[in-house]
Amino acid sequence: MSSFTQAENPFLVSTVTPIGLAAFYVGSLYVWPTKHDRDHPETIKRRFLSAAFVTIFSPFFVLYFGAPHLLNKYSLAQILGLKLEGLLPAILCPLGLTIVLFLGPTVVMLCDARFLTYCRSAVVWKHNLQDWIWWRNQIVAPFSEEFTFRACMVPILLGHYSVNQAVLISPLFFGIAHLHHMIERIRKGQSVLGSFLVSLFQFAYTTIFGMYSALIFARTGHFAAIFVVHSYCNFMGFPDVTEVLGFETRKRVLISGVYVLGLILFSYLLNPVLDLQVYQNNVYLP
Repeated sequence: MSSFTQAENPFLVSTVTPIGLAAFYVGSLYVWPTKHDRDHPETIKRRFLSAAFVTIFSPFFVLYFGAPHLLNKYSLAQILGLKLEGLLPAILCPLGLTIVLFLGPTVVMLCDARFLTYCRSAVVWKHNLQDWIWWRNQIVAPFSEEFTFRACMVPILLGHYSVNQAVLISPLFFGIAHLHHMIERIRKGQSVLGSFLVSLFQFAYTTIFGMYSALIFARTGHFAAIFVVHSYCNFMGFPDVTEVLGFETRKRVLISGVYVLGLILFSYLLNPVLDLQVYQNNVYLP
């Protein structure tokens, strides 16, 4: 009987192990008995511990089930994208590309006087640093999710799948991992159908984002790149295009044009920006 190793069963190991890793991450969030919802400070604190635990142990999945051609040639830190070479451009270039994608929402945000006041307010920033939800959304969730679902999962998938296939497959586990929010919505009193539809929409956009993030990781070879991009996307949220409809006609046309311009520029710049040699990525690119 063959063993569960990449050498003997690369397809099975590269397919089943990511499922186990995703289940490990989501399951860790529910080991704590609680009567509170996900936004309660006690729930967030406990889930921080879960995220830390998963982040510490996820690299062992890579050590035992990662692609042999990576483990035999590179250090674990290099495989996980934890390196200094090319770090600064790996942070700035994908972030700039993502800002271009969000060009429309960014312009709308900058035109809002309340946002400018928000940025300059020391009181607001002090409040953020004391807010558990802010820490979850901007730091802990982006860090732990990207580390688990990209930095640790992609090297496992590459035991059987190509880089392009891994970019397409890994986000499915990421999207499915967000379906557990449906349970929490039902507990709050939302209807099963309403919870399902919201979760289905969330699955769709988290999967699309996951593809983008996995592509950035594969092209740059840097964990910091995907962490920063994820944090920025959490800050921006899903674009509220209906907000544009509330503007007066001239402003609405102008902002709509900026939205379209952002999408055009993003599609044009995606490959040139991610194909730059400054990232010094010799792990996932030939």
